[in-house]
Amino acid sequence: MSDSWRRHGLAAVSGFLLILSFPKFGHWSVAWIALAPLLMALRGASGAESFRLGYVAGAVSSLGILYWTALVVIQYGGLSLPVGIAVMAALCLAVALFPSLFAWLVGRWHGAVGDRALLLAPVAWVATEILRAHTLLNFSWCLLGYSQHANLPFIQIASFTAVYGVSFLLTASSATVAYAAVATRPSQRRTAVGGMALLVAAVFVHGSWALRRPVEGAGPVRVGLVQGDIRQDQKWDAGRAWVNVDRHLDLTRRAAAQGARLVVWPESAVPFYFDRTPAFADEVRELVRRYRLYLVFGNDDREDSRTGEYRIWVGAKLVDPDGRVAMRYHKIRLVPFGEYVPVQTVFTFGGRLTAKLVEEVSDFTPGTEYTLGTVDGHRLGAFICYEAIFPDLVRGFAARGAELLVNVTNDAWYGTTSAPYQHLAMAAFRAVENGKYLVRAANTGISAVVDPRGRVVEKTRLFEPAVLVREVAWVPGGTFYTRHGDVFAWGCLGAAVAFTASTWRRRR
Repeated sequence: MSDSWRRHGLAAVSGFLLILSFPKFGHWSVAWIALAPLLMALRGASGAESFRLGYVAGAVSSLGILYWTALVVIQYGGLSLPVGIAVMAALCLAVALFPSLFAWLVGRWHGAVGDRALLLAPVAWVATEILRAHTLLNFSWCLLGYSQHANLPFIQIASFTAVYGVSFLLTASSATVAYAAVATRPSQRRTAVGGMALLVAAVFVHGSWALRRPVEGAGPVRVGLVQGDIRQDQKWDAGRAWVNVDRHLDLTRRAAAQGARLVVWPESAVPFYFDRTPAFADEVRELVRRYRLYLVFGNDDREDSRTGEYRIWVGAKLVDPDGRVAMRYHKIRLVPFGEYVPVQTVFTFGGRLTAKLVEEVSDFTPGTEYTLGTVDGHRLGAFICYEAIFPDLVRGFAARGAELLVNVTNDAWYGTTSAPYQHLAMAAFRAVENGKYLVRAANTGISAVVDPRGRVVEKTRLFEPAVLVREVAWVPGGTFYTRHGDVFAWGCLGAAVAFTASTWRRRR
């Protein structure tokens, strides 16, 4: 086997190990060594070859983790099989650019300082993760740290670093394995392994201490999560519209009978505009008045203009016990290829072709404001669906005073693929990062209550109607991350840029 084939084989192995690090098919333990084969392949590789090796690992892992996007655009987006697969492949190949950049950085550093550069890999990996969250498609689905959602002691550092600190730890583990495998002197191996052991021990001790700490809340509230289980092909069926409404109303009555004060419906819970459908609005107002409930529910808003043009926002509303709309939030970050088409000029060949992709995908307007709702004098922040994967966005609600995080989502699009499990795993991190309870109402599941330490206290099963009623606490204040944001991740990016610049000077 040629050296090139061996290197590319190692890169592909890392790609497969990354797939096996995430739910529903993988296990968190795999993530601790997933990048080691790629790092070993980078030793002695040129800049171009390093980039290719990273692309192989990124493409393999993206295809295995994001395969479900093809199902969404084909089954529910109306695209043909070839076009749907092409869209999925385009997304995966775009995401693969970030592991490519990571590999290029490590390869370049290795050329400058030798095998010690492997131990700098965590800085490079986090640098590319923060870039992935803020450039190109802003699609930070399944960052490496999310694999540890069930490994509770090791995710408590997220209250300082967000998910990026966990990614740093996992990459450091792979880097130590790779360095120990190639180190020429036993003392180098012992130093690297010993340093990693101390880091792991420190994170574990801190996490175990944090898990034992009681949650200091400002008072309890009983929350009812309504899971209507409306299949995606039935959600917008005009003949079933009032049947779907009645199901949500009935489940809400069940939640009220169990003492719920705050009830949460999923994203796009009903196919009506609240402001334009008096019959539906009256039903909701009568319900909240009768049971003295606060109701959060996903519901879009539309604004028409005199020219015939209109704008639609993906929205969430809070109706108070007097029937008034007390909060109206518009989704800030939209789903690429689901709620808007990124770089439309590319997918329409510069506007010369009205691509079916653009015709089928809804073109929503992004919101601009972090709107909070008030329940009995306490504030909540409600964010919608895929917004749960963005640490900085959810932090925006907590930093503005939210004492409870509410996620409304519709995961019916994903069927029984890995996506609903991945989505919940990512959402759970937002609770840890901000030290808040998170309650999540999902149309077909998985609805859940997550405590401020990331424990999934209770959850529903997929594709069954359910009501989950649980008492949670309002938690004022915030964590280091809430107050200071992504200083850790941006610091890693700054360090990566500085070190790369130093290698340039050294070569010159």
